[in-house]
Amino acid sequence: MSRKEARQTLASARMPTFGGADAAGNRVLQNAKRKKKDEFYTQLPDIENELRHYKAHFTGKTVYCNCDDPAESKFIEYFVRNFNTLGLKELIATSFSGSSVGGTQMELFDTGDAARIGAGEAFFMRLRRVQDQDLDDVGSFADLFKKRAYRVSRLKGNGDFRSEECVALLKEADIVVTNPPFSLFREYVAQLATYGKKFLIIGNQNAITYKEVFPLIRSNGIWLGIDNGGTKWFQVKNDYDIATESRKKTVAGIKFFSMGSIMWFTNLDHAKRHETLPLYKRYTPEAYPTYDNYDAIEVSKTADIPCDYDGAMGVPITFLDKYNPEQFEILGATESEGKGFSNGLWRGGVAQATLNGAKVYKRLFIKRRGISK
Repeated sequence: MSRKEARQTLASARMPTFGGADAAGNRVLQNAKRKKKDEFYTQLPDIENELRHYKAHFTGKTVYCNCDDPAESKFIEYFVRNFNTLGLKELIATSFSGSSVGGTQMELFDTGDAARIGAGEAFFMRLRRVQDQDLDDVGSFADLFKKRAYRVSRLKGNGDFRSEECVALLKEADIVVTNPPFSLFREYVAQLATYGKKFLIIGNQNAITYKEVFPLIRSNGIWLGIDNGGTKWFQVKNDYDIATESRKKTVAGIKFFSMGSIMWFTNLDHAKRHETLPLYKRYTPEAYPTYDNYDAIEVSKTADIPCDYDGAMGVPITFLDKYNPEQFEILGATESEGKGFSNGLWRGGVAQATLNGAKVYKRLFIKRRGISK
């Protein structure tokens, strides 16, 4: 998708406009509950499992991690350790002053004037060179950074990704890689598309049907990454708690919370996206009933997509993890906020599909390619 096409898609989806740096920061800081929900820090094994598939994309590129404390983020650790292996040109990172974790686990850097950057301050880092010998006999992330040829500076603002400073850094970048605030995912994706950036980011699977995100998915401007299965553990604030004991743990005094339905979203091509999904089920009206309010059949499992049906089908949103744009066309989706889409597939923009009067969970509507219409 070209930058012009992305802007047109965003306009048709009525993307939100961004306020100034102060306004953006105030919106985040004034909502403590939302902020707490955004305090999830990705672990290194999950980063390694995904990024190992994209080596060719990073050669000679500037990577920007714009939601990451350079002293704490595992994304930064990954890119520093693999700077030469990936052949990076430059690594940039910016922290957010509202982070409760930033600066709490490792000594922060000295600036040029020997003043210490304190916890809670927003700053950015540039890294343009890593000597291979500096990677020898390195244990902790703190040890690694003591050897780095880095440049660290305070930001004037609070480090919000929408601030003027961070947007200026975004313009320099070729690829953005991070775990953005889930509560601001719509605005975050909109910004990436507006500036035509390549990206690899983490989000909740429900974002698939956001009215700001789905048009880009449908037009192949965004797709899922590779490692979207299994349980992913995220570091959280020490005062964050949930009732489910099996979804939380504490290691060396650090609290972690497991989250299901977490996906990688990207516009970097990869081999999995072009794998053909084997189809073997045969269509019958009894096995695949038609929705009450959509001209499409219900397919409750991706594995049950019929190989001989020519029309529209409603499938779980997890289908996107198996989506091959050469094999299928995405026609539409039920919208997660109850507003529906204005699309020819729907009758009156109904938000949720029903079967015999019973509501069906979120669905993508697809059609097989290479068949008569």
